[in-house]
Amino acid sequence: MRIAILSLLSEKPRHGYELMKELEARSGGSYRVSAGTMYPALQQLEDEGMIVSETKDGKRVYQLTDLGRQELQRESATAEDIWRRTSDWGDWGEWIVGSPLGPLMKATFRAMKHATREPELRRRVEDILDRARRELEDL
Repeated sequence: MRIAILSLLSEKPRHGYELMKELEARSGGSYRVSAGTMYPALQQLEDEGMIVSETKDGKRVYQLTDLGRQELQRESATAEDIWRRTSDWGDWGEWIVGSPLGPLMKATFRAMKHATREPELRRRVEDILDRARRELEDL
C-alpha cells in the first residue's frame, strides 16, 4: 500500500479520496481501499517524512518529499510490479466487485487458508467448490 501511494503521489499531489479512487480505477474496480486503511497509511508516511500535506479548498492534499522520492526510487521494481498486477485484473473487476463473486472468492480464500493443515476440512471445502462448479456448468 505504501509504495502504491508513493507512486501515485509521484504523478501529482492528491487528497486521500483521490488516492482511494485511483487505486480502485487502476485495479479495474477489484481493489477498494477503505478510509480506515488509507488515512492511517497516509499519516504513517507523513510521520516518516515521505510525504507532506497541506489544506487546499478544505481538503488535505498530500505530496511527495525528497525522502519519499528516494524511497520510491529504491522500490521502483515493487511499484512496477504493483501496477503490472493491477492491470492484469483488467475487466475482471466488474465481475468481482458488486456481485456475489467477490464475497464468494473471499470466503473461499479464507476457508482454504484455515484448511491448509486440516485435511478433512480441506476436503470439505474442495467438495463444496466442486459441487458449485458442476451446478454452474449445468446452467
